Amino acid sequence: MIGLFRFWWTFSDRVDASAYRAHGLALVLVKYGGDAALVALGTGLLWSPLDYLSSVPRVFAQLQGAPAWLFPALAIWTLPFFWAGITLTVRRAIDAGRSPWWTMLFFVPILNYGLMLVLAVLPSAPRRERPAPAEPSQPRPSWTTSIGVIAAAMVGAGMMIISVSVFKEYSLALFFGTPFAMGAIAGFLMNRQYPGEYLDTVKATSIAFLLAAGLMFVVAAEGAICLLMAMPLVLPVGMLGAYMGRAIALRGEQSMPPALFALLALPVASALEPSHATGRVLHEVVTLVEIQAAPERVWPHVVAFQPITEPLDLIFRLGIAAPQSARLDGQGVGATRYCEFSTGAFVEPITAWEPARRLAFDVVRSPSPLRELSPYSNVSPPHLDGYLRSRRGEFRLVPLPGGRTRLEGHTWYELEMAPEGYWQLLSDYLIHRIHDRVLDHIKREVE
Repeated sequence: MIGLFRFWWTFSDRVDASAYRAHGLALVLVKYGGDAALVALGTGLLWSPLDYLSSVPRVFAQLQGAPAWLFPALAIWTLPFFWAGITLTVRRAIDAGRSPWWTMLFFVPILNYGLMLVLAVLPSAPRRERPAPAEPSQPRPSWTTSIGVIAAAMVGAGMMIISVSVFKEYSLALFFGTPFAMGAIAGFLMNRQYPGEYLDTVKATSIAFLLAAGLMFVVAAEGAICLLMAMPLVLPVGMLGAYMGRAIALRGEQSMPPALFALLALPVASALEPSHATGRVLHEVVTLVEIQAAPERVWPHVVAFQPITEPLDLIFRLGIAAPQSARLDGQGVGATRYCEFSTGAFVEPITAWEPARRLAFDVVRSPSPLRELSPYSNVSPPHLDGYLRSRRGEFRLVPLPGGRTRLEGHTWYELEMAPEGYWQLLSDYLIHRIHDRVLDHIKREVE
């Protein structure tokens, strides 16, 4: 088993068609088994192989009400299979006498299946032993590193413009395909004439990402907070791309046109990616606090609470929307609750009014989830408007022995950013922090 995983991980050997088919089938079966097990554990549903052929809305409709851990777990489970597919495809393309840069089609919906089918039947090409890259007689010139860094940064900035401004999507092509391509271009350009250590490629790739982020910041396309939140996702993917680009260069595949042509896969991937593939699952966040008072005493402070005077935690000082106060216009079902945040007010029509037990409301209008850190006053990237949608909320008051109350805060929201599992982790954490601030304030008011 260890040998099998080592075979999937490296770029060491060529892979012929029969091996590509056998390993591909093994990966599909193991991946499906893990997906089905996770879905069954989280939802109790049997995810059949036919579900993979269903439309995106139908697939995600089955995951409504899934526990918070399911989407992140599915995303993490996918990563090793993604990398195994990349390594096998690179080696199969080389074995078939094709450019290893065909592998970039792996990121393009529909075309990726066509790529795998073609490589599964192409015969092996006659082996042409390429001479190993000669050791450079002098240290790598700084210009080679600079070219790799600048080219990678321009790929990232260009795809940000295409994906967000043209296609209006924060897609897998942007957060997965683009960082991989950035790393691959940096690793290839750095090592095609002056092969070096992978650590040097890692350093240059990291600089490329910082440069791309700096460009987005300087032109006011993004603020510091969102760029920082994206880095834990895009940097590791970029390092995998750098590993592939360096491996291609070290194998003697040094022609530039195929590498440049492969970059066209990114906008094609954005165009073919299903529209609104995310944002179809209603995620729930629940936070609890115990209060040393009976539900009847807690209830008035849940309906409306005085301005929160406690100092802001660091996360709110960085710009995340901070709750400030709540007031009620009217009484009972049909009344409107206004929850004031540092970025504006949530408008919440009351849908359930059970004094001392339950208060539920819809959210018909919500402000931006954060205020970007930027020297510019007008930074408002599209993802601040409608990509994280709060749909409804609820407070539940559960009586406990000794005249105590367990106060529960519930929020249901949709998230239209890919990969949804990653952004859900961040969104759940931030909403928990918002809940904590409100519930702790109510606890202090009551006690």
